[in-house]
Amino acid sequence: MNLQAPELLIILVLVLLLFGGAKLPKLARSLGQAQKEFKAGTEDDAEDETV
Repeated sequence: MNLQAPELLIILVLVLLLFGGAKLPKLARSLGQAQKEFKAGTEDDAEDETV
């Protein structure tokens, strides 16, 4: 899935409308933390499969 600049701008505008500017930093922080935990979980699974 390749997202170009116009699609990213549309998504950004929709997120701003849905969540508002005040909640956006909190949302970004929680998404980053979720991505970090997901990566850690997949790395643990990969290590378990090699053993």
